[in-house]
Amino acid sequence: MSKKVVVAGVATLAAVAFAVTAYAAGGGPAMGPAGTTAQKSFQGYYDGHKDTYLNTDVSSKADAKAMHINYSASIGQVKNLPEIYLVEGKAAPGQLAVFGSEPGEKNYSPLWAETILTWKPGATPVLLTSDTQINAVEKKGTLTELDAHVVLNCPIIKVGKGG
Repeated sequence: MSKKVVVAGVATLAAVAFAVTAYAAGGGPAMGPAGTTAQKSFQGYYDGHKDTYLNTDVSSKADAKAMHINYSASIGQVKNLPEIYLVEGKAAPGQLAVFGSEPGEKNYSPLWAETILTWKPGATPVLLTSDTQINAVEKKGTLTELDAHVVLNCPIIKVGKGG
């Protein structure tokens, strides 16, 4: 048996063993040893229930500094994203971010187009818990919506079932 055939056979066996180990361990490509890290999580509303999410990156340098997260100019170039609604100024007690989608939905993405909501003067804020509700309140003329031209990377890590 030639030396080349032996070397090729050993290399093939090593590659197969690596692939089998990777798929057996996690069902996909190996990403390295797994570990656990502590990271702040937040809650936001989607269709009346609370989801848990992380806030990791943003396309605005000022927002990155204020939120103590990563600045990423490139995510700001992504278009046609679902919206994350954030209320600025006065808000109803318990107001959280409101998502326009969640995992399992056709248009879910961990990247979000940031939309700023502001209650008009004289309006009494109500707790906003869904994008459908936001659109209905906007039609009444008491809430304004502004595209912030900012993209946030906020993957939802746990879908809730109730308020």
